[in-house]
Amino acid sequence: MVGLWKAWMDASRVAFDVQCVVALRMMRLAEGGPGAASEAQRMVVERSARWRRRNAAGAALMAGSSLETAGRLAAVRSNASCGRTCAG
Repeated sequence: MVGLWKAWMDASRVAFDVQCVVALRMMRLAEGGPGAASEAQRMVVERSARWRRRNAAGAALMAGSSLETAGRLAAVRSNASCGRTCAG
């Protein structure tokens, strides 16, 4: 039961972090100026990197790798993104 509770709390934390990042990025874009332009460019670069990681995870699954290996390949790094967004 404790494992289930921890998994639920971890999922909630990730969801909260993602929503914070989205809100902060939208505020930065709405602000305009050079910070908005660099944020928009960074968002495109990060999106393509996530896309490549998820494709690699799918290819690993199709090649017979475990779900754990595919999960590591496709891991979302929201904490790093939140730290960078919140700091600026």
